[in-house]
Amino acid sequence: MSLAVSQRISDRLVLPNGLVVLVTENLTADIIAARCFFAGGERVETLAKSGLTHLVASLLTRGTERYSSLEIAEQVESIGASLGTEASSDYFVLSLKTITSDFHEMLLLGSEILRSPSFPSSELDLERRLTIQSIRSQQERPFTIAYDHLQKLMYGEHPYGFSSLGTEASVSAITRDDLVDFHQKHLRPDQMVVSIAGKISPAKAIALVEEAFGDWQNSQSNVITTPEPKFQPLLVTHEQDTQQAIVVIGYPAPSVHSPDYAALKIISTYLGNGLSSRLFVELREKRGLAYEVSAFYPTRLEASQFIAYIGTASQNTGVALAGLRHECERLASETLTAEELKTCKSKLLGQYALGKQTNSQIAQVYGWYEVMGLGLEFDRQFVEAIEGVTVADVQNAAQKYFTTPAISVVGSAEALKQVL
Repeated sequence: MSLAVSQRISDRLVLPNGLVVLVTENLTADIIAARCFFAGGERVETLAKSGLTHLVASLLTRGTERYSSLEIAEQVESIGASLGTEASSDYFVLSLKTITSDFHEMLLLGSEILRSPSFPSSELDLERRLTIQSIRSQQERPFTIAYDHLQKLMYGEHPYGFSSLGTEASVSAITRDDLVDFHQKHLRPDQMVVSIAGKISPAKAIALVEEAFGDWQNSQSNVITTPEPKFQPLLVTHEQDTQQAIVVIGYPAPSVHSPDYAALKIISTYLGNGLSSRLFVELREKRGLAYEVSAFYPTRLEASQFIAYIGTASQNTGVALAGLRHECERLASETLTAEELKTCKSKLLGQYALGKQTNSQIAQVYGWYEVMGLGLEFDRQFVEAIEGVTVADVQNAAQKYFTTPAISVVGSAEALKQVL
């Protein structure tokens, strides 16, 4: 799990305005990647304004006090660089990548975009229409319908339970003033992490960040508060005339800061990671129940969830649901073998190592550690935690969390009869 010889573990500095700078010097290629993270993300939304973070991410690069949308695009494309924004559950991020000689120019452009977005009304109108079209399109997809219904049972009024795009009503109600207010409250230096990886010295990188962001000051105070998740272990169904039924089950699970995090990552790997996973082998290969089947455990700053899902023929809906629950809940009474545990650890840690190869991946991972409050030491701690998980730890986690799930099923009337 050690990094390449030519790569230095990140230097870390906190500027006077609260901004955290991370620099990983990597001399293997003439490329620099940067990630500008902001704490918050979609979990700062309200139901009435759900989809706001997505709109901000979409519109941030559409104009600033100095540049139009076209001028920004031309500046990026003329040097073959890349620049983009993304909203996630727990953070907002601007990403950029360029050759070393153009990094200064691109960082200054990123600063202009983050500090002085204009949010043109014409661009907002267009993006609002496009987002509503996307919402309508997703409402025709069985898995999206099932998953969205499940999230309401998993989280209630907590923002994790909202669709990232919002609803037609919420998106239609969002104004330019809402975008400006979001920017002032949440895109601010004391909630910001700039993570840089590439052919640049820490001293040079820090000097460039200080030039671009050092004089940026907070315009107002801000405390992020969210309602407590309200889990409801119920069954919800949605009738849709399709040959395939979608079954999704969810168990409440802890945040990334929980001592059970590593054991649940092992379980997620065992049940749902790849063609050799337990769910794939048992429910698809051996029993022929699944068109698709998997499981995942999202890394969240607040309460997370363990999700397992299956796409199955309508006539198999009831037995597929039973099989999905059995494979998850059997872990509370049947332990993994030592060989199964060893295989899961190797797969998980191998994928983790492969996810830190490029400068973009390095900047992303280290910045993510920081914005999630984990610190750079998490890089080592995660590996040690996975390596230290025992068979008993896996069983204890399953006993604690895999009891009664929330269930969401989308399918034909024939499919729904089997689960009601």
